[in-house]
Amino acid sequence: MSYKAALAGLDLGGGKAVIIGDPSTLKSEPLLRAYGRFVQSLNGRYYTACDVGTFSEDMDDIARECDYVTGRTVAHGGAGDSSVLTAYGVFQGMRAAAEVVWGTDSLAGRTVGVAGVGKVGRHLVRHLIEDGASVTVTDVHQPSVDRIRDEFAQVSAVDSTEALVASQLDVYAPCALGGALTDEVVDVLSAKVVCGAANNQLAHPGIEKALEDRGILYAPDYCVNSGGLIQVADELEGFSFERAQQRAAGIFDTTRRVFELAASDGVAPAIAADRLAERRMRDVGRLRGIWLG
Repeated sequence: MSYKAALAGLDLGGGKAVIIGDPSTLKSEPLLRAYGRFVQSLNGRYYTACDVGTFSEDMDDIARECDYVTGRTVAHGGAGDSSVLTAYGVFQGMRAAAEVVWGTDSLAGRTVGVAGVGKVGRHLVRHLIEDGASVTVTDVHQPSVDRIRDEFAQVSAVDSTEALVASQLDVYAPCALGGALTDEVVDVLSAKVVCGAANNQLAHPGIEKALEDRGILYAPDYCVNSGGLIQVADELEGFSFERAQQRAAGIFDTTRRVFELAASDGVAPAIAADRLAERRMRDVGRLRGIWLG
């Protein structure tokens, strides 16, 4: 999260909070409010927002006990569903990758496989369809697949992620949980670009090199999926969707810079992204030391 914030140009640190359990059975207003009291006890050292298993309405419940919440519903003064700009940012990163691989920033005529069409994936599918791409999807939750196919009749579906990665793709977009890029996936993947919304996509160190060896361009996850963070961070200034979207549009240029540094330094894009993020953290920290020390 620190690297994501740094690469997105945000002056925020990194942190995650986890409530362990099945949200379909465990999540309740009392539990969320208890969590809110804990976050409140940190006195602003940590801000909480939506992620897997939570929604803007849950942030409203947390905010009953806590001042340090972003991503609340629009009706309660928040930014609303952060998956909107998460998907928008992933699409910008995918455009930058397409420019490197095919010499155009359009996905028109390309086949994109989207694994996971929940909160973020379904918005990403819309961007891809509007850009003229052919889209194949999969999800462990069949109603999510049905909803996408009801909305976009031209979208095709397969019954598993294994079937998706084994099919003929130009772009693979992992948009579910982490660890999506394993040795087995890389071995069978036909796609020339991997760009998705999931966090922590690389199953282990060295996968980035395996992708590079197979001629697959990897758009680092925390670079392209930072749109949601940009959206909720904008609340700290008084939310403007237009301003947040404009900032998220900058993910295109940031991803391009990552690819340019990877080429000039002769490293994988994942390493180049780390270097850019570390450079910003180091430079900002040095200047703060000068002015505040």
